[in-house]
Amino acid sequence: MDPLLDILREAGQAVIGLFSLPYFYIAIALVIWHAKQGAALQRKLFHVRLYGTLYLTITRIAAGIGVGFLLSLAGMGFGAGVGLTKETLLFIWVAMAALALFRLRYVCLAYAAGALGLLQALSDWTGIKGSSGAFEETLKTLSAIDVPSLLFLAGLLHVAEGILVRLQGAKLAIPLFLQGKRGKPMGAYSLTGVWPIPLLWLIPASGEGFTLPWTPLFGGDVSLWSLLAFPVLIGFSDRTTAFWPQEKAKSSGNSLILYGIIVAALAAGAEYVDWLGVVAAVAAFALHEGVLLFSRSREAGRDPIYSQDGTGVKVLAVLPNTPAVEMGFEAGEVIRKANGAVVRNKEQLHAALQRQSAFCKLEVANRNGELRFVQRARYEGEHYQLGLILAPDEDVEFVAAPRSASIWQGLRAAGARRLNNSPTMLAKREAKRAEAEQAAAEQAAMLAAEAAAEPDENAGLPPRGSSAIPRKKG
Repeated sequence: MDPLLDILREAGQAVIGLFSLPYFYIAIALVIWHAKQGAALQRKLFHVRLYGTLYLTITRIAAGIGVGFLLSLAGMGFGAGVGLTKETLLFIWVAMAALALFRLRYVCLAYAAGALGLLQALSDWTGIKGSSGAFEETLKTLSAIDVPSLLFLAGLLHVAEGILVRLQGAKLAIPLFLQGKRGKPMGAYSLTGVWPIPLLWLIPASGEGFTLPWTPLFGGDVSLWSLLAFPVLIGFSDRTTAFWPQEKAKSSGNSLILYGIIVAALAAGAEYVDWLGVVAAVAAFALHEGVLLFSRSREAGRDPIYSQDGTGVKVLAVLPNTPAVEMGFEAGEVIRKANGAVVRNKEQLHAALQRQSAFCKLEVANRNGELRFVQRARYEGEHYQLGLILAPDEDVEFVAAPRSASIWQGLRAAGARRLNNSPTMLAKREAKRAEAEQAAAEQAAMLAAEAAAEPDENAGLPPRGSSAIPRKKG
């Protein structure tokens, strides 16, 4: 039979089997949850959202399917399969769930595979053996996991993640309000995404299968192969206050691609030099942390570029399908004048826009400080600020919480927290206090009026301490 037809038949059966795996639906549910969290955070901060849950979910699933197809072809080209049993997949998902309790960003195949590799090496080095029962079976399954092939897969996935960050990171970046070191709100961008990657991976065939016309990278002694379809969840999250989203996405994407190539190369070398397996497992952790530290070190010491500086009104983001898009606005630009009036804050901008309800003319300084003039007719029903999200001032009610330390912190208030010392919150507290005092005064007055209206039961009686019987004289 034609080998290509054999592979296509196996691929079709594997894809059908993908829908029977609970991990597939767990991955989709996590993508939807992450998209809903992003939309809820936007509404908390700006009372509007740039991207809805459905849009984010569809774009990420579509991108994940495309990347999964390319990675499946690359995996078969390298012959990079072997050992991905249902028990191995269960170990991976349990490891990711356990790591997520410590850091949400640890939900990553590289961390999970690295952790399993270190546990496997520790088990072999210490000679721990289970006495009987479930513990013994767990150790046997752990020792049978093909960690180098998992790490090679993790490397390929990070190359794909880097490509996705470069392609979608800037387009789907979400603006944020953050609290600066001195307590002053500042603008930022969050480059974040979660993508489900359905993969077709080579595994040894237990019955009928197909042969490969080349020597595979992993499992060279296997004669017959089959295909296993399974989902992998990859995610990325980073923030920037000192770079434009396009610059941050490019830098982060390049770092991830380089990281993935190094981990995949070490994992491939472990097939020929055993001790490289431990090196690859450690590198999966250490280099990933190094990528994050490098990203944050580039942010440190730089002035924030999304903060109001008093020279005008700085733009943080532009809502899709609004007049601001037609006028060519982009993040970081500063509105100096509106309808001929100098503007220094959002209140002045709003008042200036209301001077001409049917038309607006703006003087704008671009990112390089060069002035340009834009004008446009205004129509009923359009956004009152043309679709602009302005960089925050001191009158901000919510800011995004610091990066989530665990999954539990990420669940609280969609990652937002209230600023108790902002003018808005101080005014709200003062209004509530005034309302409480007024309510107490009204209640006291009502009680006094009721007491005055009640008839006096002692009316007409002599005062207390006096006798009702007159005393006889003399």
